[in-house]
Amino acid sequence: MHHGTVVVETSGPRTYDITTSIEREIAAAGVSSGLATVFCQHTSCSLVIMENASPDARRDLERFFNKLVPPDCTFEHNLEGPDDMPSHIKTVLTRTSESIPIIGARLQLGTWQGVYLWEHRTISHKRTLIVTVIGE
Repeated sequence: MHHGTVVVETSGPRTYDITTSIEREIAAAGVSSGLATVFCQHTSCSLVIMENASPDARRDLERFFNKLVPPDCTFEHNLEGPDDMPSHIKTVLTRTSESIPIIGARLQLGTWQGVYLWEHRTISHKRTLIVTVIGE
């Protein structure tokens, strides 16, 4: 078993490709077959497996979620600013972890899939992800 940490520096709301960072952790683990799990230690960003060929698909997803949970909503919880609670809601509606099979020392993502950290906050953050690789 291998545990690694990936830190993602964000600069506002969008998706950040973390696929290569996860692949580095698999290489460090020396595993040819197994499972990689990625866990985000935050409540205002999420992880998604999404289209990696066209950034339009990710921008469409962001626009949809902004309509679903408008950034200008008024919520009781606003200690960190008006985008704080909408960010928490978006995280609850998505995921904070992903599990991906490993075969032949490679993530078994589909042809057009990538793993992304989805930042929901408007200000810059350092996001910490824990990557656990189990296998042989």
